[in-house]
Amino acid sequence: MTGTAYRLSRRSAVRFAAGLAATGPLLGPLARRPQAQTLDKLSIQTDWRAQAEHGGYYQAIAAGLYRKVGIECDVRQGGPSLNISQLLMAGRVDMTMSGSFEAFTFVRENAPFLTIASIFQKDPQVLIGHPDTGFNSFEDLKGRTILIGAGGRVTYWPYLRQKYGLSDSQLRPYNYSLAPFLADKNLIQQGFLSSEPYPITQALGRPPSVLLIADSGYAPYQNTITISRKLVEEKKDLVRRFVDATLEGWAQYMKGGPETAAANAMIKKENPEQTDDRIAYAIKVLNARGIVMSGDALQGGIGAMTDQRWKEFYDSMVAVGVLPPGLDASRTHTLEFVNKGIGKP
Repeated sequence: MTGTAYRLSRRSAVRFAAGLAATGPLLGPLARRPQAQTLDKLSIQTDWRAQAEHGGYYQAIAAGLYRKVGIECDVRQGGPSLNISQLLMAGRVDMTMSGSFEAFTFVRENAPFLTIASIFQKDPQVLIGHPDTGFNSFEDLKGRTILIGAGGRVTYWPYLRQKYGLSDSQLRPYNYSLAPFLADKNLIQQGFLSSEPYPITQALGRPPSVLLIADSGYAPYQNTITISRKLVEEKKDLVRRFVDATLEGWAQYMKGGPETAAANAMIKKENPEQTDDRIAYAIKVLNARGIVMSGDALQGGIGAMTDQRWKEFYDSMVAVGVLPPGLDASRTHTLEFVNKGIGKP
């Protein structure tokens, strides 16, 4: 996964097509479903090529969790040339993997889409420095040259800049290559917790210094599930079954072990760049830093969200000029399908 894996930059406009494609007949509870009944079909578009950060969806397929509740789920991997929001708005996919900023964009443009679950409680974006260079805290960013891409400059950077007294003059473009960073031990670069630190460790022979931006108080939801209001309103039972199976898939996947082998095989088939060691590393650090299981998820279970956190994040982004004032944060999401305790310790 590269730094483009999460498309966090605010879009200048949102255009949407009318309605979503039909997803099959709404069926009753599984207990009343005839065994020969056709499965309901749903599709979800991920934000990047298949990887461990999408593992719960593949686990739900591999373990038969979707089929158990009468769903045939099509997980479609993303890539650098796909605009997944356009696919959703055009009705070419039922759901997308998204984040808090996209949700507020939909509210701003009065587009009929909302968030129904957040798989990641913490944004996995990080800032990476060389070991033994005195880079151990966000306060240590002062005076250092930082490589940050366009998305980061309009999302987390304004927050860090204001909180820690930083300057735009410190920024240099990030070209998604590790070469500049490896050649200059004084540089700081952006990355993702489960991605860039792995090859950097191999290149340096020891782990770099890694600061999880979420630990600064920057608190968007990430790896969220975005869907049309129309689908939620018209096929509520179908959506509920999908979310429950997905969250159970994530609960299983984050435990790792032999039970996830089939899901990992699917990931590697979709994206040959993924290897067993890369996948194992990703699961390890996602667990160690509480990306999936922390905060409200400790009580509400995987996928948990709260109205309060949505509002607090919005207010924090208004305060640094990232989001405009006057938006209704309650329109970004619904709590109807989450906070059921699925996967909680």
